[in-house]
Amino acid sequence: MLDTPRVRISPGSQSRNLLSSLPPLSVYVHVPWCIRKCPYCDFNSHKAPAELPEQAYLAALQADLEQNLPLIWGRQVISVFIGGGTPSLLSAAAIEQMLTMLRSHLNLLPDAEITLEANPGTVEAQRFKAYAASGINRVSLGVQSFDDQALLALGRVHNAVQAKAAIDVAQSCFPRVNLDIMYALPGQTLQQAEHDIRTALSFGTEHLSLYHLTLEPNTVFAKYPPVLPDDDLSAMMQDQLIELSQAAGLAQYEISAYAKPGAHSRHNLNYWEFGDYVGIGPGAHGKLSFHDRILRTATVRSPQSWMEQAVLRDGSHYAHHARVQEADLPFEFMLNVLRLRDGVPAAYFQERTGQSLAQVLPTIRELIDKKLLAPDPVRIKTTDMGWRFLNDVQSAFLNDTE
Repeated sequence: MLDTPRVRISPGSQSRNLLSSLPPLSVYVHVPWCIRKCPYCDFNSHKAPAELPEQAYLAALQADLEQNLPLIWGRQVISVFIGGGTPSLLSAAAIEQMLTMLRSHLNLLPDAEITLEANPGTVEAQRFKAYAASGINRVSLGVQSFDDQALLALGRVHNAVQAKAAIDVAQSCFPRVNLDIMYALPGQTLQQAEHDIRTALSFGTEHLSLYHLTLEPNTVFAKYPPVLPDDDLSAMMQDQLIELSQAAGLAQYEISAYAKPGAHSRHNLNYWEFGDYVGIGPGAHGKLSFHDRILRTATVRSPQSWMEQAVLRDGSHYAHHARVQEADLPFEFMLNVLRLRDGVPAAYFQERTGQSLAQVLPTIRELIDKKLLAPDPVRIKTTDMGWRFLNDVQSAFLNDTE
């Protein structure tokens, strides 16, 4: 008999509303190790030891998943995302063992999207072929730039030649490939940013994730900030990459996501549509819906502590495991769905929060009057101006039910 994780519930946080149906379910798997930590990175990543503790990690991963199973019995899983860190540091045998474990424990759809994040500096053709044979059907390559000086400034372990070779290998092994590219890099010019996006587009991948470099707290860049392009230049870079991507047939469907028709990331789309996801691995976050409540979960960040505590199967590997308070649900919903260029059906609000749309209609009407939300009776979406001032639009829903 599996023990249900211990739940710590804040006073007054119990939901009075009921969900009529459950949203789609995804699984996120966190692999915490990298060759080295990049100075801009605020993810839960750690310098890899000389030899990865693959078997200890996989045993803890299975224990972590099994403690989630009572919460998701019978639900179908539409996608798996193996992120990090650098999951491509894992051996082909470890990835095969992981996917076998996931299939044996979960009701994974036959056509589920299964994505693996990879660093171009760790790409090896035979290992990638083995990943594909195990069931990985989508890979996301952290290229970031095709400029060697920019890559050096970002602390990346690969160069431009390795990045291009990694893309070729990925495209030969996997049916679906995403490239991560960053802009507004230290000292970057408009021409350099254009070169990066044109080079990325030249490979013809179905999906691009184009990120503005930001200085996150508790990173090396936050402590020793580099000289970055100013807001005007950054805006010009963004306008340029949007124009070039659209000309190449990739439409912007989310703040940082561009895809060819039908090539959206199903996994990330589920996040943004306020779907559910199980998070396993150190520092992984989850969101799970039930007919009478929504849970947020997070595991402890330290890989060693997580490995030691998960196998105890007593819930001690959780750093957070509690219900979302009713007053927070409108903001959490809007924080996600308004990131989508076309928004979501208005019916999703009640379906996925359990609350009546009438509770937020005053705020919606106010934002429509300000021309920040579209006056669409069946969809919740921003206008072009609302898209430019997205933080303000999202913030309007803070504590909207209080």
